[in-house]
Amino acid sequence: MSLFGLGSRNQKTFRPKKSAPSGSKGAQLQKHIDATLGSGNLREAVKLPPGEDFNEWLAVNTVDFFNQVNILFGTLTEFCTASNCPTMSAGPKYEYRWADGVTIKKPIEVSAPKYVEYLMDWIESQLDDETIFPQKLGAPFPPNFKKVVKTIFKRLFRVYAHIYHSHFQKIVSLKEEAHLNTCFKHFVLFTWEFRLIDKAELAPLQDLVDSIIQF
Repeated sequence: MSLFGLGSRNQKTFRPKKSAPSGSKGAQLQKHIDATLGSGNLREAVKLPPGEDFNEWLAVNTVDFFNQVNILFGTLTEFCTASNCPTMSAGPKYEYRWADGVTIKKPIEVSAPKYVEYLMDWIESQLDDETIFPQKLGAPFPPNFKKVVKTIFKRLFRVYAHIYHSHFQKIVSLKEEAHLNTCFKHFVLFTWEFRLIDKAELAPLQDLVDSIIQF
């Protein structure tokens, strides 16, 4: 199955790639990310470029990681089903329930694909909200911007945790494990550089995270 393979019934979870704000600082920063990633040095690629705005850097990378997780999960939509994955879990000790604080205030138990669908909708609505992710150069970011980003990254991590715990053998059979591992390493190094995910949240993949950070 192609990494970009897309069946009509997968349309909801697998959405079009979001791009950085065009003609703005975001586009320039996106070029910087692409160039540094191309060098293969992920530790350098995550660092804030000299003289750049921290919030701009967070914003562009948030879009980037959203796209990466979206594509990775898109390869699994025919395997990660409500019957195969009735709960959003990362091994027997970790189960995630969904709440967005707006329409669903009390956490509810949902299947893994439903959780990811809710999550992607929730992230996308924030990326499209210009009061949170301003599109125009120089437009102010909200005072709680880092807190918003931390919640997004915490929940994106849960998708990685579910993929590794429930679908890694399928990823191997699709020959996508090198791509998954590179994406996750980039994600971990970025969140570690800017302290975006609390250590307790990383527990389901702690050994893997430790091996990435200490390498």
